[in-house]
Order: sequence, then structure tokens, then C-alpha cells
Amino acid sequence: MRVRDGVVLRLARAEWGQLYDTVRPALLRERRRAIPLALTAVGLTALLHFVHGQPWGYGFVQGIGAVRAEDPLWLALLRTPLSLFVPALDLPVWGGLLQILVVFGISEICLGRRRTLAVAYLATLAGTLYARVGVALGPDVLFGLPASDGRVVDTGPSAAVVGLAVFVGRRYRAYVTAAAVVVAMVVEVLLKQNLAGKEHLAAIAAVLVVCAASEWRQRRSAVRPDSTAGVSGAPPIQS
Repeated sequence: MRVRDGVVLRLARAEWGQLYDTVRPALLRERRRAIPLALTAVGLTALLHFVHGQPWGYGFVQGIGAVRAEDPLWLALLRTPLSLFVPALDLPVWGGLLQILVVFGISEICLGRRRTLAVAYLATLAGTLYARVGVALGPDVLFGLPASDGRVVDTGPSAAVVGLAVFVGRRYRAYVTAAAVVVAMVVEVLLKQNLAGKEHLAAIAAVLVVCAASEWRQRRSAVRPDSTAGVSGAPPIQS
């Protein structure tokens, strides 16, 4: 039993060790002040969910944060930032709020607020634009969508959560966790064939492109000083 526990701990440490070593000290040192963005996102999502569920608030929230592929592009882009915080009424809100708190909180500590918002917006925008392109292509084309999907409201915060989970998992070497998120989204599409699942995959694809570009740039910057030193015969200048 102890051997098995030791193996589990080693596997957990290999998967989440870097994340744990980054997140835990920040939370112990600053507590809630370490994740103001995540707390704001949770509060805004909860508020919009409450307002959205009221007869007097449904139209208001739809007008400022509901994005559909059939909407004019300028209107969709205008609503997209706030659409990150408009949850679907047919899904349990508490599970979504917990996901936002955990994923946004970890991302905020690991990536910083600006990069967390940038990745979240990129993931949401990728899903939004995919739905628009897919409907334009039509159901007879690979990755195309039926016209009825143009009237479906976009995913809300879930695309941002999925994108951030994959981005942080890749960046902090939690590869199994990132792969599990990808597999879960693929299974969702295979089982449900819904727009939300396909938008999640589009969000993941956009995030993986950013990860690949970032890793390629880091490799180039790491190789460049060595190649310069080899040509000139002099060590790189140190500041």
C-alpha cells in the first residue's frame, strides 16, 4: 500500500509539481489578493446569471452579452468580451462558477492578469469566429455547421476555461491534464454533436497554435546567442 501511495505521489508531483510550487506560496502569502481577477469573474458571472434568469433581465443580458453566428460581425465582436461571463441558463451555475474560480485563479497566479485575460478572450473569440465560418460553409463541408447553429448562443465562459486549462497545462508541464481536457472535449462533440463542444475544440486549437508559436520563439531565442558566439568566436555579451 505504501509503495502504491508513493507511486501516486510521484506521478502527482511530476504532473502538478510546478503548478503547486507556483500557486501555493502566492495563496498563502496574499490569499484573496492573489486572485482578484478570478474573484471578479466569479462575481460578474453570478450576477449576470441572476439577472439573466429574471423576466426583466433576460433581454438586457441577451442584448449586451449573447453572441450568435447570425449576428452582424461588429455586434458579435462588441458583445464578445462580456460574453465570457454569460453562463448558459440550462447548465448548473455553481459548477461553472467553481470552474471559473479554479481555472482563472490558477491562471492569474501563473500567467498574470493581462495574459490570463488575453488567453481567455482568444479562446472565446476563436469559438465565436469558428461558428460564423462553420455556418457560412454549411453542413456538407468538413467542419461546417447547419444554419440552425447560427441562432445558438455561444458558449459563454466555458471556452475561456477550457482554453486557459490547456494553455496553463502546456506551460507548466501538466501534459496529462491538458490532454485530458482535449479528450473530454472531443468526447463531448462525438456524443452530443452540439455547437458548444465544437467551439471548445476551436478554442483549444487556437490556444495550441499560440503555445506552439511561443515554444518556437523560445527555442529560437535560446539558440541564437550560441550561434552568434560560434561565428564570432567571442562569448555573448552579458548585461
